Formats: sequence, C-alpha cells, structure tokens
Amino acid sequence: MLHLFDRRVALVTGKGGVGRTTLSAGLALAAAASGKRVLLTEIGEPDGDYTPLARMFGRDTLPADPVHLRAPKDLDVGDRLHGCVLWPRNGHEAFFRTVIPVGAVVKAAMGSSALHKLLDTAPSFREMGIFYHIFTLLEAKLPDGSDRFDLVIVDMPASGHTLGLTGLPERLLALMPTGPIAEAMHKGRPYFTDPEKCAAWIVTLPEVLPITESEELLDGLRETATPVGGILMNRVLTDPFTEEERAALEPVLTDAHFGHERFVGVVSSTRALDDLEARKRSLDGGRGVEILEIEEMPLQDDALLSAIARRLQEAGGAR
Repeated sequence: MLHLFDRRVALVTGKGGVGRTTLSAGLALAAAASGKRVLLTEIGEPDGDYTPLARMFGRDTLPADPVHLRAPKDLDVGDRLHGCVLWPRNGHEAFFRTVIPVGAVVKAAMGSSALHKLLDTAPSFREMGIFYHIFTLLEAKLPDGSDRFDLVIVDMPASGHTLGLTGLPERLLALMPTGPIAEAMHKGRPYFTDPEKCAAWIVTLPEVLPITESEELLDGLRETATPVGGILMNRVLTDPFTEEERAALEPVLTDAHFGHERFVGVVSSTRALDDLEARKRSLDGGRGVEILEIEEMPLQDDALLSAIARRLQEAGGAR
C-alpha cells in the first residue's frame, strides 16, 4: 500500500499526454472519499479561458479562491472536495500583506503597472507568487484552529515547472539569505522538502521514452530535495491472450488488421514495465521508488474518474 493520503502536499507531475490531470482529479476524489479535506489545484495560465482539470468537474475554469467541486454520484465526498487555481498575483499580494501592514498601500502597489512588469519578468518571481499562494492555502485554518485542508494536490503543468517550483527556496535563499523573502522561503520550504509533509508523484506510461523522462525527473527532484512518493504508471495494457494464442496469432496478423497495433503494444508495454521493475530499487539515487500500475480503462468522464479514484483508494489502503 502506498502512502497516498498522509502528507499535506501532493505534487502530481510528468510530461504532457500521460494522463497527469486525470490522475490528479482521481487522487483528489479518492482522498476526499476517504475522509480527507482536499484542495485540488492547478497553476493558472494568463490566456487560459478553460482547463481540462476544471472541465472534469463541470466548470470552464477554477477561481483563485477555493470552491466546492462536484463529484461523481457514486463517490461520497460530502463537502470535503474543493478546487482553485494558483495565481502568482494572489501569492504576491499575500506576501506583501505580511510585510506591509497597511492594506490600502498593498492595494495601491498591486495596481502599479511598473510593479506588475517587475513581477512578471524578474527571475523566479512568478514561481515565488505560486509558491506563496500554495503556502497561504496550506496555512489556512478553520474556526476551531484545525487546518482548513488536510491535503493540497497540485496538478503541475509540466516536468520543468515542477523543478522550477521545488528548487525555488534554494535559489532565492542563495540570492537573498536574509530579509522578508528569505523568511517566507524558510517557512514554506518544509512543505516541499519534508517527507512527512510532501510527496511528488510522477505520472508516466509503460513506454520507453516516457519512462526515461520519468527517471530524469526523479534525478531532478532529488537535486531539489523533494521527496518522491512513487511512480503512477498509467494506462497499463493487459494481455487477453495466452502464450499459445499469441504464438498462433503472430504469424498471421499484419498492420492491415484492426487491433494489430495494440497486439504488438502489449508486448512492448510489458517489457518496459519489467525493465523498470527490475531497476526500481536503484532509482531515486539508490533510495528506490514504488510503482503503482493503473490499467487502461475503457471508460469516460465520471465513470473513468470513479474507477481511477477507487483504484487509488485501494492502493492507498483507504476504505
């Protein structure tokens, strides 16, 4: 069983096209159905009028402030599932409010086009805004003093953005070892480096190129001291044929036959998985990495999300 739900932060990363967003949504549903108060987030893009993540929950976009998300009818998540988009501006404003006690001054500063230009173009300032937005959401409390969210899931846009965010505290602390920014980095860094608080989950496919890129991402995460929860191997093909049936079909099937590509793909998929399984204890700098296989499912929309959520619940040991 994997520790899918016992950290405060889950960074879901991987290259494009591997199903990262679908698994982020499935993980959020699984955690909420298991009793966790969950916030599912994605990093906002300036020109994004809709996102695939929002569409999975019947929305075009997600707002900057957490809102309730609907769940498939066969999953009982109560009011425990929320979603929002991470915007650099929100993080910048929250940071300025911690160092400038007068709200009117902060509001005036955030309306300055010159400041906007600086924040948009200065190295690492965009990542800093996202970082601080996540930090403020993690620090949010309920009236009784408990954490508003037990788990914050971040659907990262691409592998490079993940390393840019996880490596941010060290970069900024090297440039500015003291002062308000350094203090903010020290406060927020444990949410990305403490293995009891954070885990990065790498989504990939059972193919040679995606697996190779995942191993490179493992190395990058280790360099930024980001704990790795494991690899989520998505869309694993199952072989419906016995060895005897496959041996009988191989001589007669050609590219012209419907299903030939899948027939061949099962073999290459199995080989890639076997190779990764044989090497998994040597990955992540020798610390090893867990691999969770999620089979390809001939489902769509809510049915697919429900099936993935239940698979992740099972893998995480949740009821």
